[in-house]
Amino acid sequence: MSLVTLLPFIVLIGAMFLMTRSAKKKQQAAAQMRNEMQPGTGVRTIGGMYATVKEVHDDTVLLEVAPAVHAVYAKNSIGAVLTDAEYNHIVHGDEEEDIEVDGAVVPDDASSLTGDDDAAKIDLGKKDGPEDAEADTTADVKADAEPTTVDADAAKAEPKDAKADGESGAK
Repeated sequence: MSLVTLLPFIVLIGAMFLMTRSAKKKQQAAAQMRNEMQPGTGVRTIGGMYATVKEVHDDTVLLEVAPAVHAVYAKNSIGAVLTDAEYNHIVHGDEEEDIEVDGAVVPDDASSLTGDDDAAKIDLGKKDGPEDAEADTTADVKADAEPTTVDADAAKAEPKDAKADGESGAK
């Protein structure tokens, strides 16, 4: 066989080796994290529940999920071991300044999308001049007149013995 025919197989085997190697590193890091758990540390389970470690055994962990409420979990069900600052921030809502946030902080509203403070310059359509007030009054009168004609046309289109919503034909 020539080298050209073996090259795709060699590349495939190399790619599989690299993928299994990275997965094995992730598994080892997770196992190390679980083995470093100590009583009193805060953890997050793979189901998203936050708890405090009370006891660590070979394959299980006793967690306090609420005051005086204990549950036994498998060590594999621990998704992350949290620092004290992270745990207190998430569970108790403590606002500490020394918590480092990875990445950018996302605001709760769209104020960061505008870029400048042009709120005072935005015209929302309300006019203060006397000419505009007359135009607004005329527009209000026309707006009031239109729905009544639509309602009259709709009343003519309905048959006289039509039942309203909720009425039944049974007596």
